[in-house]
Amino acid sequence: MIIVTTENIANHKITEVIGPVFGLTVRARGIGKDIVASLKGLVGGEISQYTEMLEDARKQAIDRMVKNASAMGATAIIMMRFDSGEIGQNMSEIVAYGTAVIAEKV
Repeated sequence: MIIVTTENIANHKITEVIGPVFGLTVRARGIGKDIVASLKGLVGGEISQYTEMLEDARKQAIDRMVKNASAMGATAIIMMRFDSGEIGQNMSEIVAYGTAVIAEKV
């Protein structure tokens, strides 16, 4: 599956626009990660536990988006974006979304 953030795909022609597609995941931070992050926050620097959690969440959101696009018969996703938000005090949602299309190599 080709995934791009642009409207067009180099060396491809979009022959059909299927429609919007998305993948969603919600992750909760564990108490252990919160404690480590609080301590890290006192001295500054990257909080690698949260970075790993968000990287994994983005990968899972993309995987789910691709699965949905494949089920729709798409061969590519254009205009792919991420969105995120918080649910409660310790949960984050990550959404990957774009437009499912059929693209043919020129």
